[in-house]
Amino acid sequence: QVQLVESGGGLVQAGGSLRLSCAASGRTFSSYVMGWFRQAPGQEREFVAAIAWGGVPTYYADSVKGRFTISRDNAKNTVSLQMNSLKPEDTAVYYCAADLDLSTEKEEYDYWGQGTQVTVSS
Repeated sequence: QVQLVESGGGLVQAGGSLRLSCAASGRTFSSYVMGWFRQAPGQEREFVAAIAWGGVPTYYADSVKGRFTISRDNAKNTVSLQMNSLKPEDTAVYYCAADLDLSTEKEEYDYWGQGTQVTVSS
């Protein structure tokens, strides 16, 4: 079992930055692939980024590539998402997720946090 708690969301102007963090419980955090997903109102939850057990490889959605960076600290049981050059279309609830297998598909992830709101104003 893995429990996930996100933090770091908020309101930011377009072009600004935010750093999301996800704290995980459990002794086997390093065994899990970690992912970030987001869901805007009225839309499907979509993949944002994923990071493998040891930190590589990483995967990004095309819409965030070059602007967002995912990282993890297995000693602290945390995964982070640094978001730069934010755009209004990045506005969504951002979710942290964990799974044993590396995937960009939300259906593959077994454990989810409750989400943190990110709002980017124009």
